[in-house]
Amino acid sequence: MTETDDPDRVLREAIEAFDCVAGTLHRADGDRLHLVASEGMPDSVLDPIQTIPFGKGMAGAAAERREPIQLSNLQTDDSGVAEPSARDTGMEGSLVAPVIDSDGDIKGAIGVAKPEAHEFSEEEQNELVAMGESFADRL
Repeated sequence: MTETDDPDRVLREAIEAFDCVAGTLHRADGDRLHLVASEGMPDSVLDPIQTIPFGKGMAGAAAERREPIQLSNLQTDDSGVAEPSARDTGMEGSLVAPVIDSDGDIKGAIGVAKPEAHEFSEEEQNELVAMGESFADRL
């Protein structure tokens, strides 16, 4: 991953690395996540994801649990992890990882998504976590 402070560029690199078409990048502030970059998200989805409490939705769950959250098909998922409005993205395969800095602090969450069903492997999940770690101190 390129060393950059530009959240849009960081997100674009993650989306491309996973052959995805959409994604979000949130920065943590206290027990909330604030959207700093998005790509491929419909306008109807952007407003509800501007600020997300830890524990809510995929990004909030990834931050709270400090582990990646993946859904092979967001459209049919009934686990309760994703918010119902997440279906409005039109995406299916989704992966969100916490962004954890070198001190072990949660700095945010990064997510990528595909328009087709996809089971992200453990290797892919670990790769997104590593990408997050690589820019956490600049988020």
